[in-house]
Amino acid sequence: MSSDSRLTRAYNNAKVIPFDDTSKFILFSDCHRGDNSFSDEFANNRNIYYHALKFYYTEGFDYCELGDGDELWENSNFEAIFEAHKNVFKLLKQFHLEHRLHMIWGNHDMVYKDEDYVKKHLSSYFEPIDDKDKSLFEGIKYHEAIVLKHRDTDQEVFLTHGHQADWWNYTFWRWGRFLVRVLWKPLQVWGIADPTSPAKNYTELIKVERRTKKWILKNNLKVTVVGHTHRPRFPEPGDIPLFNDGSCVHPRSITGIEIEKGSISLIKWQINTTDDGTLRVVRILLEGPQKLADYINS
Repeated sequence: MSSDSRLTRAYNNAKVIPFDDTSKFILFSDCHRGDNSFSDEFANNRNIYYHALKFYYTEGFDYCELGDGDELWENSNFEAIFEAHKNVFKLLKQFHLEHRLHMIWGNHDMVYKDEDYVKKHLSSYFEPIDDKDKSLFEGIKYHEAIVLKHRDTDQEVFLTHGHQADWWNYTFWRWGRFLVRVLWKPLQVWGIADPTSPAKNYTELIKVERRTKKWILKNNLKVTVVGHTHRPRFPEPGDIPLFNDGSCVHPRSITGIEIEKGSISLIKWQINTTDDGTLRVVRILLEGPQKLADYINS
């Protein structure tokens, strides 16, 4: 199956979420939450991510995670990841309880396409203090893609992880997981990167972006937001509307995409130092806001 066919299938099977100019969404991807070991890249930015997530929860945003939220290539089970980042998952649970949590699976958490796996591992957790199981993401469903559809204009925003345009990481993800666990994870401590990852291989990154752009051109310039490559993208109106929210494992910062008041923005959260030496987590606007209507193909 070609990347074009995989993207088309993801779009056709996508969960549709109606929205309008009063809706608010934050899109993050590629958190790669791990077990807090030396290979857990998310651990370096956990406090930044948690602060940002708390802000969006308080401000009434819906949270959309565009794949690779949990690092299930390096780690064999969700339980270790949950224990390492319990405060994060408890906050995500609050989104879920208010029906504001929308999850997409990527290549590193592709096991979540199995509803039985999700039900078994994510529905509840054991709390040692109370010596009993407690609910977590009871009833949650992961999707390959989500389509945000505007109630008034019918404009669509297609959300998916983006590995559909990466034949190795989509078709042979089990081989990729095996190689990461037995080879690249131990080598990571020496600074040796996995060459099959588009986030660490510029040549592969360009190929993935080119294939995705071809699909967008064939599909009426549909606004598309992906992750996977970890490279933030924010096109100008008139360009091919391929957006990328970046990742949550940049050095000392995380990036994401906000959709609010009918506009789209690329943002970054990082730690800044004030004049008196106080460290603060701050939100920085990188691009936008740009009206989504400006990307409608006329």
